[in-house]
Amino acid sequence: MIAEIGHFALILAFAVAIFQMIVPMIGATKGWSGWIDSARPAAIAQFGLIAVSFAALTVAFVTSDFSLKLVYENSHTAKPLIYKISGVWGNHEGSMLLWVLILALFGAAAAVFDANLPPSLRARVLSVQGAIGVAFLAFILFTSNPFWRLENAPFNGRDLNPLLQDPGLAFHPPFLYLGYVGLSMAFSFAVAALIEGRVDAAWARWVRPWTLAAWVFLTIGIALGSWWAYYELGWGGFWFWDPVENASFMPWLIAAALLHSAIVVEKREVLKSWTILLAIMAFAFSLIGTFIVRSGIITSVHSFASDPERGVFILAILGVFVGGALVLYTIRATSMQAKGVFAPVSREGGLVLNNILLAVSCFVVFIGTVWPLIAEMLWDRKLSVGPPFFEKAFTPFMIVTAIVLPLGAIIPWKRGQLRRVAAPLRGALLFAAAIMALVFAISTGHSALAVIGAGLGAWLIAGSVVDLWLRTGNSGWSRLRRLPRADWGKAVSHGGLGVTFIGVSLLMAWQVEDIRVAQVGQGFDVAGYHITLEDVQERPGPNYDATVATMRVDKDGRQVALLHPEKRVYTVQGMPTTEAAIQNGFFRDIYLVIGDPQQGGGWAVRSYIKPFANWIWLGCALMALGGMISLSDRRYRVAAGARQPAPLAQPAE
Repeated sequence: MIAEIGHFALILAFAVAIFQMIVPMIGATKGWSGWIDSARPAAIAQFGLIAVSFAALTVAFVTSDFSLKLVYENSHTAKPLIYKISGVWGNHEGSMLLWVLILALFGAAAAVFDANLPPSLRARVLSVQGAIGVAFLAFILFTSNPFWRLENAPFNGRDLNPLLQDPGLAFHPPFLYLGYVGLSMAFSFAVAALIEGRVDAAWARWVRPWTLAAWVFLTIGIALGSWWAYYELGWGGFWFWDPVENASFMPWLIAAALLHSAIVVEKREVLKSWTILLAIMAFAFSLIGTFIVRSGIITSVHSFASDPERGVFILAILGVFVGGALVLYTIRATSMQAKGVFAPVSREGGLVLNNILLAVSCFVVFIGTVWPLIAEMLWDRKLSVGPPFFEKAFTPFMIVTAIVLPLGAIIPWKRGQLRRVAAPLRGALLFAAAIMALVFAISTGHSALAVIGAGLGAWLIAGSVVDLWLRTGNSGWSRLRRLPRADWGKAVSHGGLGVTFIGVSLLMAWQVEDIRVAQVGQGFDVAGYHITLEDVQERPGPNYDATVATMRVDKDGRQVALLHPEKRVYTVQGMPTTEAAIQNGFFRDIYLVIGDPQQGGGWAVRSYIKPFANWIWLGCALMALGGMISLSDRRYRVAAGARQPAPLAQPAE
């Protein structure tokens, strides 16, 4: 009965979404206040109904209702409770229900919190959100219904994919979806602005917090996925340029460009058409990511589905919404007037360069991701595009971005001089040079990546500090404490990017790997550490059997860690997984993996010493924290409401 309630609530939500798509848009066009005001209760009602549906599916998973086909295929009575709950979105149908739940959540949040929006613009924004909801609710109801019953309910289920039975994967998808789907708000604002003829500083102020929130969630989601890959897959890496990893990274890059571009619109009322285009493309790449994950056209361990027919449905949604938005953009683009001019050497010029670098970086990742598919379709050739391509093609753009970011943050609006701008950054440059010299002294004989990456990271961190200090007008610490939170948030985020630069570059340049067959009781040396395989035992888990090793790590005759790597075999699916044992440290990780027993005796053992690994996720956390600090700035909540609507002017940019 609960499942039927969930199904019925989903159908009602579909009907409400149709109402939300049509009625407020007509009302805004005709100026009918009653129809305009209907957008807010419709958005809230749609969210409530989808929440009821999602709760019903969650109850089915928690109670192991195997009469539901989805629960039977993705759950088991022996599975721990947290994975019964995460199993709701650990599959195609349930994850799509989470997708529309978050979509409706953002629509309801806009209805509740954007009280300062002009009623007609809010109605159009919520109408576009409703249209997206109609498309995806139709996709769920007609192709991916999570509430299908089985004629004869089995006694137990097939269990969830063992790779997904991990805390990192329990939280990784919801945060990614909050980012993916959050970019729909930027898209809705862009389309609504094009329809209404409103692209000005107030519009940029309204769209920035929604984009920033989505970017923060994407940052957290990507970091959680990277962290999961690091400790769960057992191959010792944090990023493999997998197609699904790239699918989340591409909208992150475009969203970062959109954030910076919206600043220019807000401050100087230029780059309007470019900012609108970025808002459209940010959501377009979110839909492309959804297509990649669910179509099966590109192989990935992260994929939820491999059904080309459902992939075609998502591709049709992509074509309708993005194609329609681009047509509307083409009609309106020539009427978006820039009210100011600026010299190439200016804050606007720096942000334009930032946008170009981020957009081209996204395009490089996109080409590398889809090129194997293009090659197979056009030339019937199977190609593989791996990390070497991305590292060589993508890294140069990130290097230039890191170089110009501190300069662009402090250069004046409208016009500036590089010599005067660079003067306050001399200390930052000396600090970066000192770090590069230190790293070079340590890493002589290793890759230059460590030297360059550490220097760029130090440059970003020091540049953020200088930027904050300059904003005080050299008036001291009292003024520093009173700076707007948005300034603090920007500095923390840019500094976090620098920390991640240092972590990635030093980890890739300095890590040490050792692969061998070790006998129980045997010790061996790795990068100054003495590692001993003391014991290997078989231990049962709640829904798996585990081979657990005990490995002691000594340094200079003193024990520094006692680690227990595991190799698990999940009994229902018979699928093995690797659980690395990691001794985390601020400056290095000791990373151990136990493999299979060998014919001649002993066990396959992999050992890694990974310097500065945790700096990668520390930097991501700082970037997300900086975004949240900026979101808490009062100007985001109240300033836009004071602006009056301004129509688009006729002369072209």
